[in-house]
Amino acid sequence: MADARPVGQDELLNRPGTYFNPQTEVLVVVDDSPEIDVEIFNMEEFEGADWVQISDEVPLDEDRRDELLERFQVHYHPGGVADDGDELPDTLEEDHQEVGRE
Repeated sequence: MADARPVGQDELLNRPGTYFNPQTEVLVVVDDSPEIDVEIFNMEEFEGADWVQISDEVPLDEDRRDELLERFQVHYHPGGVADDGDELPDTLEEDHQEVGRE
């Protein structure tokens, strides 16, 4: 796994990889392997366009995506493991006190 580090939008759009925006919770996958006939984009309708939406479909292996996200969360999640190496519980213990009372 690559080192997690903040990247700018210009770098993100020009470097293949998987990126996540924590503010918008949007995942972007940049793949430079597809080969598309550039003559298609010489048509007047597309000339000068920075981006063209090809499809609404997401051609992504969801299991692999989830695996990458989980691996990132486990590796970088603060406080995910107790000092003694035991995992912390996923849920908080219920507090039986009423709000505003001691």
